[in-house]
Amino acid sequence: MRAAICILAGAVAAACGACGGSAGVATSSTTAQVAPATASTPTVPPPATAAPRIVPPRPAIEQWRIPLTPQRRAETVAYAERHYGLRRARIARPRVIVEHLTVNDSAAATYAVFAPDVPDGELNELPGLCSQFVIDRDGTIFQLTPVRFMCRHTVGLNWTAIGIEHVGYAEQEVLDDPAQMRASLRLTRWLRCRLKIPVRDVIGHAESLASPYHHERVAGLRSQTHADWQPWAMRRYRAMLRRDGC
Repeated sequence: MRAAICILAGAVAAACGACGGSAGVATSSTTAQVAPATASTPTVPPPATAAPRIVPPRPAIEQWRIPLTPQRRAETVAYAERHYGLRRARIARPRVIVEHLTVNDSAAATYAVFAPDVPDGELNELPGLCSQFVIDRDGTIFQLTPVRFMCRHTVGLNWTAIGIEHVGYAEQEVLDDPAQMRASLRLTRWLRCRLKIPVRDVIGHAESLASPYHHERVAGLRSQTHADWQPWAMRRYRAMLRRDGC
């Protein structure tokens, strides 16, 4: 699907720099350095008790899967063990949804970054970068991998996070695009309600270090994050999610 388009994909920043699991789609533009976090596994808050919820309808999603070869799956298992002490390529229980910016012009350019299983330009690690979803400017939602496949899009969170890429260069650009925002909120709402993820755990890549689920075994990467989807933008985004509820 769209084979010809994929060839046109331009170089994209390995933004969602998932070192070993986070390099989201060539998302983020700037790598932000924050005070180093502790080496120990963070304390995970107890699950919040909530009344039974109704899962909203599944939005229209086009399948555009990147190749998940046996080699790439094996590299993902090795990555998970190296960074999280886990021996699996599957997310056992998604607890976080991370919103990203692709910092490019199209879903095709994003696909072209994720499809090849090559070391990313920022962290030079395998497997290649990926996110589970990408939303184009016209609101088309593409699914690139199974929801629970451990993609590299956010360092420290790939073991439990689903990544959603938004084609664009800035948060305001996406927030001002009715079609893209409508699709984004529908997808995020469907995922979080189906997987019972609280609104507070829908975060921007720039908020990754503050997540209680952040855990990174590689000392040099414990403060690695990106600058896309700043807190001010995510406060607006989460307010819209709360308004719609489940």
